[in-house]
Parts: sequence; C-alpha cells; structure tokens
Amino acid sequence: KASWFKKKGYAVADKQKIQILLWKAFSKDALPPQWIPQKKKPDTIQDSVTITGFINGWCPAQNIIYERAKRASEELGKKAVFKTIDTSDRDTFLNWGISDAVYIDKKPLRSGPPLSYKKIKKKILKKMKHL
Repeated sequence: KASWFKKKGYAVADKQKIQILLWKAFSKDALPPQWIPQKKKPDTIQDSVTITGFINGWCPAQNIIYERAKRASEELGKKAVFKTIDTSDRDTFLNWGISDAVYIDKKPLRSGPPLSYKKIKKKILKKMKHL
C-alpha cells in the first residue's frame, strides 16, 4: 500500500488517474520519475469487434487476461478480430503509452484480479450483438 511507502519517506512523484507513482531520492541530484502518458487508443475494424492485446509479459495477471481474451476471440469466429501489440519493444511502448492492457474496441477491460474467461467472452459477445 502507498501509505506504507509514505511512512518510509517516499513521496508522490506523479499521478495518472487513480494511479500514484511514489519515489524516494537516494542522491541529491536525483530527478523524480513520471508516468508515460497514453498517446492513442487502438483502432477498430468495421463490421467486427476488435480485441487488442498489449502485452510485454511482465505482469502475470495481465498475461492471464490477454490469453483468455485471445482464446475467446478465436472461438467466436471472423466477427471477433484479435490483434497483438508487443510492448516489450520500448519504441512500441513509447508510441502507444500503454504497457499492458486488453481493449474490446476502444474500451479497456478492467485490470486487477484477472477476469474469468467466461466474463471476457460475455463482454465480446455483447459487443458483437451491436454490430
């Protein structure tokens, strides 16, 4: 929790929505870090539901969400298109400003505890009904 770090002398360096970036300078010339802002959202494909997975492999929970969304989209046929964006390449990450996420069209799936396969598939199906 952020409160534990604050008690240890860490301070808020930057905020992005509900995320707080804490840091502690260990030298006098240290500069506080900043979040890399999101620069764009994924494109969609007309007459399809576009599922875009941003993946770099470092977050186990996000890896699970990515795999479940990919599997669900593959089972749903041609109307569900899955696109992968590998953000382990730093230039790709900086181009998007997104490290790990899964979007259904332009809406991100909730992160945190991984959504079940069933819930992810249900969200894709709901979007497909609106085509």
